[in-house]
Amino acid sequence: MTVPSDSASDDLREAEQPSDAGNPDQRGVADSSLDASRWYWSAEYVARMQRELGMDACRKLAIFALPEGFLLSVVVPVFNESETVADVVQRLQATGLPMQIILVDDGSHDGTYEAMKRLEHAPDVVVLGHETNRGKGAAIRSGFAHATGQIVVIQDADREYDPSDFRYLLQPLIAGEADVAYGTRYGHYDRQLSPWWHQSVNSLITLLASIAIGIRLSDVETCYKMMPREHLQKILPKLQESRFGIEIELTARLARMGLRFTERPIRYQHRWYDEGKKIGWKDGVSALWCIFKYGILRR
Repeated sequence: MTVPSDSASDDLREAEQPSDAGNPDQRGVADSSLDASRWYWSAEYVARMQRELGMDACRKLAIFALPEGFLLSVVVPVFNESETVADVVQRLQATGLPMQIILVDDGSHDGTYEAMKRLEHAPDVVVLGHETNRGKGAAIRSGFAHATGQIVVIQDADREYDPSDFRYLLQPLIAGEADVAYGTRYGHYDRQLSPWWHQSVNSLITLLASIAIGIRLSDVETCYKMMPREHLQKILPKLQESRFGIEIELTARLARMGLRFTERPIRYQHRWYDEGKKIGWKDGVSALWCIFKYGILRR
């Protein structure tokens, strides 16, 4: 699957929305126990689409059935995102995936925790909180410790990433074609996604990480890292990084297990610093140290 431009992304969104021919309310299954969004992950719907579109088209569109009893744990580290966190939760729920949404407030001071508590009534939402700001890595580790789903993924709370792309990461994991799936932001757009210096630094960090860790990646700093919980549990006690260095450490520790990595193109909407973006040049320096620490020294 490629996403070469914004217009192509819109086309893809339309392709992902099945026609009335596949809608449960339009095909005489309105009494189904599945709600409309869950229906699109059912074996019945997938079989119908395979007949109508063909196997190849379904594979390209990532149309596949979920295993019985499947649950995806989504860890959402949150810091001063009172204006966006509710919308991100709605976007997650709109995917129709059976989810455990783990919101981890990292010592926010703008009313974020209160906004998160208002979402706690939903059965799929878990709210955790740090009394003080400890860093994104610390929030992710706290979320990992509470995950119960078969597969775990990280989601930022700032609307830069679109959870409707989860299906493309899930597909190779469900099919047994890979053990770890990363969403890559670069290489499939015909426009610049973020400031040139930001992309340049990310490219350098990714190149050095790929060499030091021994796997080939195009976007090691991506938020979308998806893996089975059984693998995550083996490295969770070893994770140490509390800030953005968690991206390198997590990648290195998963790679040391000999797991098969794959990348899938995803959508990305860059946010500027005046809109709340938090990563800075110090985090770039920290990433270089983490590459040396976990890639070369293998700490």
